[in-house]
Amino acid sequence: MKTEYIRILNCNYERLQLEHAVEERRYQYCILGRGGIRYLLPCSLRILDEEYYLYYDISSKQNVSQIFEGKKIAREWMKHFLCEVMAMKAELERYLLEDACIVWNPGHIYQDLERDDFFFMYVPYDQTQQSWSELADFFLANLDYSDDELVEFTYLACDHLQNQGLEYLGEGMYKDFLRITEAVKEMASAVVEEEQPVERRLLWERPALREKEKEREVPGEGHRRFFFFWDNRKKKREEQMLFRQDLLEQMNGYAVCEETKYGNKEEPQEVAVEEEYGKTIFIEEKAPEKDRGLYQESGELLVKLTQFPFVIGKKRDSVNLVLNDYSISRVHARIVEIGGEHYLEDLNSTNGTYKNGLRLQPYEKRKLEEHDEVRLGKLEYTYR
Repeated sequence: MKTEYIRILNCNYERLQLEHAVEERRYQYCILGRGGIRYLLPCSLRILDEEYYLYYDISSKQNVSQIFEGKKIAREWMKHFLCEVMAMKAELERYLLEDACIVWNPGHIYQDLERDDFFFMYVPYDQTQQSWSELADFFLANLDYSDDELVEFTYLACDHLQNQGLEYLGEGMYKDFLRITEAVKEMASAVVEEEQPVERRLLWERPALREKEKEREVPGEGHRRFFFFWDNRKKKREEQMLFRQDLLEQMNGYAVCEETKYGNKEEPQEVAVEEEYGKTIFIEEKAPEKDRGLYQESGELLVKLTQFPFVIGKKRDSVNLVLNDYSISRVHARIVEIGGEHYLEDLNSTNGTYKNGLRLQPYEKRKLEEHDEVRLGKLEYTYR
């Protein structure tokens, strides 16, 4: 898709260029232009220089791929997302719209961080954007792998997505999520009632659930291959932990040098004879690297840039630097490192991000040089 981010007056848009002329009086264009359809980005059809464009209003929203750059997908977020997908598909049926016209690429799915609502891009009469494979890849790349049940569900869901597509994305996917997570809760409650330790097993190893999975008419054996892979992975991790624990117990009370030679105890070890004065080593002097950061107008350091991406805003659990000011968006801007250089990027902020007085377009990156002026909303800083 040919898309770009632009700002018009006080609104930010993602603009999609259509490949050919369209009839603007057709039903889907009219119903989208009217607006008010929940879970869909407000959209309008415009003609500029005989080119047809769809303007999607993304003001005060963040696309999902940007939100999880440097973060992990947790179980609660996944549950909320699946609930919103089901509600969105029900809304499409209400307005006689097709879910095949939804763009499932995470870079075009938006979330309102204030209300936690999701918004999807709908391209009328275009069923070529069924990119659920990209959505599956996004889940696998950003998943919180410390949550075993979430990982188990995600691999199973990705396999079903490849086989069933849109028929599975929604209610079927949500039911599998509940089945796996609720089964774990039931097992935990059973352990409490019996007050006896119970060996925890994967869902695929439980007979009742295994028989239930066999009844599902799903082509392919991908989900079964996953359970074999995940079981081996857990066993390998447990073996590593046990080996490490045994090693620490054996080494208790001993200090080991890096150059110690291990082997047969009967083999004599060479003893290095030290010279009287030792060796002289040449130490090359290097200029200390200067810590980059943002400085206030008074010259006082506001913050050092030590990790990237470095996100700035006022939503405390989503940013690295909290700025409590009315002109700052919840997730306002960020500084990223590319090839050793720092770039300033606007994150679809309401009051804008400026470099040396020039406003950045939504999601636009500009290289930062020493002594550049950075303005976030009404707050001004210097980069050096």
